[in-house]
Amino acid sequence: MLPVKFALILCFHFLVNCLLAQEIIYKKDWIDFNKNGIKDIYEDPKAPIDKRINDLLSQMTLEEKTCQMVTLYGYGRVAKDELPTKDWQQELWKDGLGNIDEASNGVFKDAQFKYPYDKHVWALNQIQKFFVEETRLGIPVEFTNEGIRGLNHYKATAFPAQIGMGCTWNKELLHQVGLCIGSEGRALGYNNIYSPVLDVARDQRWGRIVECFGEDPFLVAELGIQVSKGIQWYGMANTLKHFAVYSAPKGGRDGHVRLDPHIAPREMHLLYLYPFKRTIMEADALGIMSSYNDYDGIPVSANRYFLYDLLRHTYGFKGYVVSDSDAVAWVYSKHRVAEDYKEAVRQTVEAGLNVRTTFNHPANFVYPLRELINEGTLSTAVIDERVKDILYVKFKEGLFDQPYRDEQTANSAVRTPAHLELSKQASRESLVLLKNNGALPLKTSQLQNILIVGPNAKAKKSSISRYGALGVDVVSPMEGILSYLPEDVKADYALGCELKDSNWPHSEIIPYDINPDEQKHIKEAVDKAKLSDVIIAFLGEDESMVGENLSRTSLDLPGRQKDLLKALRSTGKPIIVVLIHGRPLSVNYAHQVADAIIAAWFPGEFGGQAIAEALFGEFSPGGKLSTTWPATVGQIPLNFPFKPYSQAGQAKEGPHGTGESRLVEPLYPFGYGLSYTNFEYDNLNINNQLTTSTGDLTITFDITNTGDYAGDEVPQLYIKDEYSSIITYEWQLRGFERVHLTPGEKKQVSFTIKPDHLSLLNQHMECVIEVGRFQLAIGSSSTDIRLKNSFEIK
Repeated sequence: MLPVKFALILCFHFLVNCLLAQEIIYKKDWIDFNKNGIKDIYEDPKAPIDKRINDLLSQMTLEEKTCQMVTLYGYGRVAKDELPTKDWQQELWKDGLGNIDEASNGVFKDAQFKYPYDKHVWALNQIQKFFVEETRLGIPVEFTNEGIRGLNHYKATAFPAQIGMGCTWNKELLHQVGLCIGSEGRALGYNNIYSPVLDVARDQRWGRIVECFGEDPFLVAELGIQVSKGIQWYGMANTLKHFAVYSAPKGGRDGHVRLDPHIAPREMHLLYLYPFKRTIMEADALGIMSSYNDYDGIPVSANRYFLYDLLRHTYGFKGYVVSDSDAVAWVYSKHRVAEDYKEAVRQTVEAGLNVRTTFNHPANFVYPLRELINEGTLSTAVIDERVKDILYVKFKEGLFDQPYRDEQTANSAVRTPAHLELSKQASRESLVLLKNNGALPLKTSQLQNILIVGPNAKAKKSSISRYGALGVDVVSPMEGILSYLPEDVKADYALGCELKDSNWPHSEIIPYDINPDEQKHIKEAVDKAKLSDVIIAFLGEDESMVGENLSRTSLDLPGRQKDLLKALRSTGKPIIVVLIHGRPLSVNYAHQVADAIIAAWFPGEFGGQAIAEALFGEFSPGGKLSTTWPATVGQIPLNFPFKPYSQAGQAKEGPHGTGESRLVEPLYPFGYGLSYTNFEYDNLNINNQLTTSTGDLTITFDITNTGDYAGDEVPQLYIKDEYSSIITYEWQLRGFERVHLTPGEKKQVSFTIKPDHLSLLNQHMECVIEVGRFQLAIGSSSTDIRLKNSFEIK
C-alpha cells in the first residue's frame, strides 16, 4: 500500500505534468504524441490507418518496436507498481509497451484501484498518461482483460460458466452478454477482451470443458460470433482463444502435459478450426491467442501454417496474435524443438507471433528478441510486419484519437439493472431438464416440509471464475429456495456427504469403506428426509474438480454422493436432483432413481434464484445439452457430429454376430433437454434455390405449444449428405433457434441454408460444394426428430 504522503506527492507530480502536457501536446482535434509541435501523419485522426501506421513505424527505434511486442501483467502479477513511479523512466517500458493485462482488475486482491469503478478508470488513465506524455513517441498502451463469464473485474456483472451458456442455444442472449462485457470493459478502461473461448470440447474428461460452449463446431461458431459482435459494439477489440486444436488433449489430460492432439487434418479443419474461421471472417475479430500445444510435432505458437498461412491468408485475419502463457517458453522447455529459449523466441516470431504474454518480466522476451535482430538472425522486416499488426489494432481501437476513458460515467455503467437482469436470464436459460416423471414443477400449496440436502446446496465459489467477474455476492441454491418459499412451507438442511471423500481421486477406481463420519452425515440426511414431503438433492462437482488443469479419470459423481442417493431412496420420498457441475456427468443411478433431474452447471451469480424459480414453476427449463453425456467414461470418444457407424454397436446375430459386450447409447444425446410443456412440429415447407455457388434454401415450419405451461423450445436443423466424394458426418447441425411459446401458441420458424453450409474438404483438401441429394431433419434434439424431407443441388 502506498504511504499517504507519497501518494499525495505522486498525485501532485502528475497534476503538474498533466497541466503542462495539456498546453504542449493536447490540441483541439489531435494529440502531439511525439511532442514535436507538428501534426505528423500518425497523429492525424483523418488520415487513413495504413498511412498512420507507416508514418509511426518509420519513426520508431528498435527498442520501441520490440517493446510493442510484449505484455506486462498488472500490479501484483508482474508489475510492482499500481501507478507510474519515477522508476518507470528507467524501466523497459520507458520505450512503450504493447499491452498491460489485468491492470488492477481484482485478481490480485490487494489492488487499491479495483473499486469503485471511477477510481479504477482514474488509475488506468494515470498509467496511460505515462505512455502518452513521458515516452518519446507517446504510443498508447492497450489494456487487456479476460471475460468469459462476464468481465474479469471486481464486481462486474457475472454470468454462468460458458458450458452453461452454450446450453442456452440462444444467439440473441449471447449477443446481449457480449454487449454487457464490452460496455463494462469500455467503461472500466479496457480496450481488448480475451473472449470468447472457441475451443470445441469433445472429451468430457477434459477440465477446461467448463470454459467451452460445447462439442459441435456450428453451435460454437454461432454463439462465438454473437459474443464477439457484442463485445465489439462499443469500439472494443476481442481476442479468440485458444488457437489451435487446443481442446483435444491426449486422453483428456491437462496440466503438466503438452496436449499432443491426435486429430486428422480434415477433422481439424471441419471441427476444431471451423469456429475460429467463421468468427474471424464474420465478426472481424482483431485478436487471436495462440495455444501452447503442438500439432503433428510442431508447436502451434511456432507454426507458420497456423499463425500466418491460415490466419492471415485463408481467414483474412488483420489483428495481432498474442501467446497463451508460456507458449513461447514451451517451444524450448517442453516441446524441445529449440535448443534454448532465445531460439524459441526466434521460431515463434518468425511463425507469426506478435505479442508474448506470460507471468514474468517483459524483458525476458524483449532482450533476446533484440539480440536476435542485432545478430541478423531475425530480420527487421519481420519485426516491422509484426509491429504493424499491433499498431493496426491500436488505431482501430481509437487509442490514438481518445487514449483516455471517462471517469465520470464508470459508476453508472457497470452492474446496471439491465445487466443484472440479463445475468438472471442467462442463469434461467442455462438450466437443462434431464428427467421429469411429473414431480416438477413443485407446488408450494401441496408441501409442508422440504429437505435441502447435498454438498452443493450451499455452493457459491464455483460460480466465481478466474476468467470472469470477481467479488460478487453469489446466491447459493439453498438461499434461492429459502428466499422463494412462503412462510408456511418449512425447509430443513442436511449436508449428506462431502463433494469428495478423503481418498479422491483414487476412490474413483478403488472402493473404500465408508467411515463413521460419512455414515453419520448420511444417517442425518435420511432421518430428516423421512420427515419431509420432498427431497431436493444438490450434487455434482466444484471448482476444484473441473477447470484449467483439472481433468478427471471418471465422469461418475465423486465421493459418497451415490451412497447418499441410495440411502435417500430407501425413504420412499420423491427425490429431485439438481446438478451443480462443469462437465457432463455419468449420473446413471440418479437417472434411474430420481424423480427429476436438472443440470444447472455452475449457474452464476443468480443461479440459486434461477434454480428455485425453475423448481417451483415460475418458468420451465428450456436449455438443451451442448455436449453428449456418456453413460460411462469407457464410451469416450462419444460426440456429435460423428461419422456413419463410428458410434454404432456390434452385430448380435447372423453370420458375423458376436453377441453384446458393450453399452452403446449415451446417457443423454447432444441437443437433448425436456420441458414442463409439450411442443408439436408441423407444416414443413422448403423453397430450394440452391446451386453449388449461389442461392439459398429456405425452410419454414410451425411449432405449437400443446401443453399447459409457457416454455422455450429449441428446434434444431440437421443436414445429411446422402453420397459424397469423401466420408462426411452422419448429420450436421446447420440451424437452431430458441423460441418462447405460451400455452396454445403457434409460431412459424424459418431457417436458411447457404452453399457454405454444405461444403466439404475433398480428397485434395479443397473446400467444395458437391451436387447431389441431401436429407433434412428438424427435431427437439439430435435423436428426437420431428420433421424430415430432402432436397437436391444440381
